[in-house]
Amino acid sequence: MPLYAYKAIDTTTGKIVTSTTEGESEQFVAAKLREQSLHVSEIKLAKASGAGGGNFGKKKMKPKSLVVFSRQFATMIDAGIPILRCMDILASQCKDPTLKSALDVMTLDVKSGITLNEAMARHPEVFNRLYVNMVKAAEIGGILDLILDRLAQFLEYEAEVKGKIKSAMTYPVLVLCFSQLMLFALFTFVLPKFKEIFTGMNVEMPIVTKFLFGIGDFMQAYWWVLILMFVGGIIALKQWAKTPRGKYQFDFFKLRIPVVGELTLKMSVARFSRTFGTLINSGVPMMRSLEIVGETLGNQVLADAIDDTRASLREGNKLSVPLTACGLFPTMVTTMIDVGEESGRLPEMLVKVGEFYDQEVDQTVKGLTSLIEPLLIIFLGCVVGFIAISIMVPIFSIVNNIK
Repeated sequence: MPLYAYKAIDTTTGKIVTSTTEGESEQFVAAKLREQSLHVSEIKLAKASGAGGGNFGKKKMKPKSLVVFSRQFATMIDAGIPILRCMDILASQCKDPTLKSALDVMTLDVKSGITLNEAMARHPEVFNRLYVNMVKAAEIGGILDLILDRLAQFLEYEAEVKGKIKSAMTYPVLVLCFSQLMLFALFTFVLPKFKEIFTGMNVEMPIVTKFLFGIGDFMQAYWWVLILMFVGGIIALKQWAKTPRGKYQFDFFKLRIPVVGELTLKMSVARFSRTFGTLINSGVPMMRSLEIVGETLGNQVLADAIDDTRASLREGNKLSVPLTACGLFPTMVTTMIDVGEESGRLPEMLVKVGEFYDQEVDQTVKGLTSLIEPLLIIFLGCVVGFIAISIMVPIFSIVNNIK
């Protein structure tokens, strides 16, 4: 957190106070000093606390912390406790440093007269646009406790889906990483010893054995090149994906990968339906909801399709028409949306679609992991078999020569 140097006058004693204090911003520091009966005459940034300053080493907020905050906030609002009192209580008992820091500043901002959603909007690292806009709609409609509870349910469900995907993919990823490390060690340290033995005994080596030892020689001599190429490739890919064209092409490629592309699309459709339905059900206007949904999908191809949908709605078309025309959303989704528009039950239909595709994502992940595991076993079996054959053939030659 930044460190600020200040000069102030103590209004109780009249003495000039010169010192330093930590704070999110100059406004936060000034407000904190006013509460201490200090009249500030000068504030300036001294340095950033922690090595490297800035955001280096700054911990990210745990998603669970925001869920707990939302539930507790909703409960206290429902009990009739004033918002400022709720925020004071929540800030005092919050254990997440990032959320606590944001709550401290938000409390001062709300005391200064701005609305709760405006105070939240100043902390995008804690409250995303979905959260801020739902709180804004709740303040207008006077249903803050209901919306906060709904947000908590939404965040819990998002975390649950991500947790299922991570837990399902953990085993295959660990097996793949460990096998790659073992193969690297085998080619770099073990095979060169066999080569020395065969060379010293003047054994005639077949082509497959020479090829195997060639790979081992290359990895032993240029292992650092392989690491640099791997790390450099990842960095270059990330930088390319940050450009507008690169991001679009990369996201388009992800949708075209067999099995993985299907999983990516289902996850995006589930998030689109669930988020869109929650926003509309909370009173956020449709155009505003679509804008927020496009930003939360995490795929530029789908985000562009949502932008085209907004443009089509401005021209007076139905929501289902541009979604069908883009060819990205499954027929079942567009049909359900069309039925929802006709019946006036669009939020309910969107929630049902989101629940359906969440189940589809779960089944696809299970199918993917059940497919990856035998493929890994086959791959490792082929590699081990190739190495074994390449080593055993010269050994048989040695045995025959001895006989």
